[in-house]
Amino acid sequence: MHDPFFFGYGSLVNRATHSFPHASRARITGWRRAWMHTKLRQRAFLSAVPAEGEVIEGLIAAVPGHDWAALDEREHAYDRHEVSHAVEHTVGHPVDIQIYAIPASHAEAPDIRHPILLSYIDVVVQGYLREFGPEGARRFFDTTDGWDAPILNDRAHPIYSRHQVLRGDERAFVDDALRRRDANLIERE
Repeated sequence: MHDPFFFGYGSLVNRATHSFPHASRARITGWRRAWMHTKLRQRAFLSAVPAEGEVIEGLIAAVPGHDWAALDEREHAYDRHEVSHAVEHTVGHPVDIQIYAIPASHAEAPDIRHPILLSYIDVVVQGYLREFGPEGARRFFDTTDGWDAPILNDRAHPIYSRHQVLRGDERAFVDDALRRRDANLIERE
């Protein structure tokens, strides 16, 4: 049996949000990201969606103690899918890899009552900037669907539990990328 790993494609790319062991860069083929909402969470968040021929970057990391329970709790709105065959990585030995995705039966488009949090976008993009540079962060935007969803500007008072403080250049990158997509930014009341 190979070591269990998971593929992170959102906030898990930002190493400041976790302490998972043996995290390393990876690419998965056959998946794409999308902003989704589910009844299991109050706000919209990222999910992976099967997409033939598509490629997304992220991190893989070892499952602590080979025990999925804590990770499943963190990712409670998702189902796990075995994807070892679809992941390129540099771990140096074979590993079993799974990805978390919202089940299609629970997935809905974000709406004004269930917006995307800007503080969550900030965390994800900061991770991509630090792991993959500006080109990788642009690829994150390009390989993610749902940018027409409402985005709640909670940056001044973050709602996202694992929010991070962005440097000025990181904040400017996020703001510019959202402007280029004509993002529907809603000010927090």
